[in-house]
Amino acid sequence: MEPVVIPAILARTREELLQRISQVNGLVGEIQLDIMDGDFVPNKTVGLDDLVSIPVLKNARYEFHWMVRNPEKWIERIPGSHMHLVHVETIKSFEEIEAAVRKSGGRLGIAINPETPLEALLPFASKVQRILVMTVHPGFSGQKYIAEMEKKIRVLRAKFPKLDIEVDGGVNLETIRGAYAAGANILAAASAIFASPDKKSAIEKLRACALGGGTQ
Repeated sequence: MEPVVIPAILARTREELLQRISQVNGLVGEIQLDIMDGDFVPNKTVGLDDLVSIPVLKNARYEFHWMVRNPEKWIERIPGSHMHLVHVETIKSFEEIEAAVRKSGGRLGIAINPETPLEALLPFASKVQRILVMTVHPGFSGQKYIAEMEKKIRVLRAKFPKLDIEVDGGVNLETIRGAYAAGANILAAASAIFASPDKKSAIEKLRACALGGGTQ
C-alpha cells in the first residue's frame, strides 16, 4: 500500500479549527480532527456545537478521532461519509456505535492506546474499515513517538493485509519511515505539518521519507 499522509488538527476553539482546516484544504484527501472531552483524556478541544457546522470539503473528507466517552452520542450528530475512529477503551456497546455510524452515513474505525493489549481490539478488527495505533499517549500534540508500537502494527498487518492501518502521534521526518515499514499505510501528522510555513512541502517531504527518501 502506498503511504497516505493526513494532517491532524487539535484545536481548542472554532476559530483555530477553521484556520487549520483552511491551511491544508486542497492539499490532501482527508483531514483528521482530534476531538477530546476532558474526561477520557486530560485535555479538551472543540465540542459538538463547533463541529456540526464545519465547512463541507469539496475534494476531501474528515476523519474524526473521538477521544471521548460515549462516542456514539457524538457520532450520530455528525452526518456525512466521514471516518469515525473510536477508542477500544471506550466501547460499552459496539452495536450502538455501529448504529450511530450507520445513522450518520459514515465509516467506522477503531483506535488503541499504547498501554492497551492488542487482544482487546482483535474482536472488532473484522468489523471496521480502519485501525489506528496510537504511538503516543493521547491528549496532547508534540509528544515523542513510541517506537515499540511498531510491533503492534506488524502483527496487525500480518493478520489483516488489506486493512487500512493508521498511526498517530509523534510522526515526523525521523519516525515516519519506521511506521510505514512496519505496515502502517495512513500516517497522521500534526506538528510536522502545521509547524512548517509550507504545508504542501511538509506533506510531500513526509511522504518521501516514508518511502525511504531521506529526511531532507
